[in-house]
Amino acid sequence: MNKRRRFLSDFKAKVALAAIREEGTMAELAARFSVHPNQISTWKCEAVRSMKVLFDKKGQADAAGEHTQKVKQLHETIGRLVSERDFLAKAFDR
Repeated sequence: MNKRRRFLSDFKAKVALAAIREEGTMAELAARFSVHPNQISTWKCEAVRSMKVLFDKKGQADAAGEHTQKVKQLHETIGRLVSERDFLAKAFDR
């Protein structure tokens, strides 16, 4: 029984880029890279889909805003927990 082959992301990107550039037919690319043509098509579709996110300025701005909001919320929580810890430490010292 054959085990599934795992491919590194570098290899997937190289194959997908070759497919996008149309450096050969799917059959030729499959023979050159020793991968099934359906797998090449899947990687090509994933690459094209993820390119939209890469160039989407609004998506990057939203992600940065969400990150900043989350950091602010975590700092507030840390401050509250430190205050509670200090209060309880004084209470137990008595």
